[in-house]
Amino acid sequence: MVEAVRDARVVVTGAGGGIGAAMARRFVAEGARVVVNDLDADKAQAVAGEIGATAVPGDASAVLEPAREALGGGIDVFCANAGIAGSDGSLAPDDEAWERAWDVNVMAHVRAARALVPEWLERGGGRFVATVSAAGLLTMIGAAPYSATKHAAYAHAEWLSLTYRHRGIKVHAICPQGVRTDMLAGSGSAGDLVLAPTAIEPEDVADALFKGIAEDRFLILPHPEVAEYYAARAADPERWLTHMNRLHQKWESIR
Repeated sequence: MVEAVRDARVVVTGAGGGIGAAMARRFVAEGARVVVNDLDADKAQAVAGEIGATAVPGDASAVLEPAREALGGGIDVFCANAGIAGSDGSLAPDDEAWERAWDVNVMAHVRAARALVPEWLERGGGRFVATVSAAGLLTMIGAAPYSATKHAAYAHAEWLSLTYRHRGIKVHAICPQGVRTDMLAGSGSAGDLVLAPTAIEPEDVADALFKGIAEDRFLILPHPEVAEYYAARAADPERWLTHMNRLHQKWESIR
């Protein structure tokens, strides 16, 4: 058991399935009180009913007030897990695709932090968990809006950590590669090429998160090899870009 989350009031967005559902289950198992949020009301209610949590369906950007009410007035842990992928690999998907990715993958995190950090500072503590993706440290071929917004989500989480850690606010950025979820299933040939071969289960991501919480770590890598890729990218960007370009060319040949 991780004592840091026992009796905590927790919100998990995008928890109707996949990583979010696995996280919600694990928080309940660790003794937390959990709000399950998902845009799909049926999925949110199904997961909540299964684990004895409270469903607050709807857009993640509007979850805070009903979640506070459901949890008795406050939120101790916020898991910004909802996210979208989607791109056909073209140079410039339409503005609507970019705006949607930016809103869900970045601004939902920003709005949640803006609402929660002041009360956490008053209380002397709080925990913000951002499901980012290895794409936020590296880049995903064929997915410009996803890659760019996940880089931004990682930068936002990093900024929160360096700004508020001395005031009791804990921040965790989870950066997995492939995870066997609906998002991976919908990623097409790019996901099959890059992510599927080393894909893990959503429960493995939840395990990595709780290990990171217990060790009080910011960066959580369910795929440990991502640390090596990230270091190689920083050490020799030209070599890394050449490698990724070759991977992209391989993807082009099978699309």
